[in-house]
Amino acid sequence: MVVALGGILLGLTLEGGKIGQILQPTAALIVFGGTLGAIMLQFPLAVVISASASLAAVFFEPGDDPLEVVKVMVGFAQKARKEGIVSLDPEIVKIHDSFLKKSLMLAVDGTESAELRKIMEFELDNEAERSENIPKVFESAGGFSPTVGIIGAVLGLIQVMQHLDNIGEVGRGIAVAFVATIYGVGAANLFFLLAAGKLKIRNRAVDLRHEIVLEGVISILEGMNPRMVETKLLSFLDESQQTRKSAGAK
Repeated sequence: MVVALGGILLGLTLEGGKIGQILQPTAALIVFGGTLGAIMLQFPLAVVISASASLAAVFFEPGDDPLEVVKVMVGFAQKARKEGIVSLDPEIVKIHDSFLKKSLMLAVDGTESAELRKIMEFELDNEAERSENIPKVFESAGGFSPTVGIIGAVLGLIQVMQHLDNIGEVGRGIAVAFVATIYGVGAANLFFLLAAGKLKIRNRAVDLRHEIVLEGVISILEGMNPRMVETKLLSFLDESQQTRKSAGAK
C-alpha cells in the first residue's frame, strides 16, 4: 500500500499537483458511506462485522506455522504409539485449536476413523462456507465503490452547473467533483479487491492446517508409524517448507 499510494502521490506532485487537492471530506463521505451502506444491504450485519474484524489478517501473517502443526501431530503419534491413544486424553485440555481439540477428543473416545473423517469434514465444509463470505464482502465493496464514486462526481457536477456564470468557480468545482471518482476507483483497486485476495489466501492456509490435523489424527487412530505420519503430513506442504523442515532436522 505504501508503494502503491507513494507512486500515485509522487506522480501527482511531479505533475505540479498538490496532495491537498484530493483531500475532500465530502467525497470521502459519499464514497465510503455509500459503499458501506450497499454492503450492509447485501450481507447480514454479522457477516459485515466479521469482515471488519478480519482486517488484521490482511496486514499481519497468522502465527500458526504448518510445520509446527506437523511437529505437534508427530509428537502425539509417538506418544500414542508408546502408551496408547488414551494417553492423549490429558493433552486435550492444553490444546487451544478447537478443530484439533475436537478431532483428538473424538479419536480418544474411540470413534471409528471413517466416522471421524465424516464428522470433521462436515465441520470443515461449514467453516469454509462461513469463511468464504468474508472475502466476498470486500469483493462487493470493490465493485460498489467505483460506482458510488461516479455518483459522487455527478452530484458534484450538478452543483457546478448552478454556477455557470462564474467560470472560475466552474473549473474548481469540476476538479473537486472528480475527486469522488478517484476515491472510489482507488479504494477498490488499492484496498478492497486486494484485501479480498489476501483473505482468500489466509483462508486457504487455515484450511491446510485443518487438513493436516485431520489426516494426522486419523493416522494416529489407525496406529500408523510416527515416521510415516510425518512423511504423510509433510506432503501437504510446499517444497520450500519441506526444505526448511529438512534443514531444521540437520
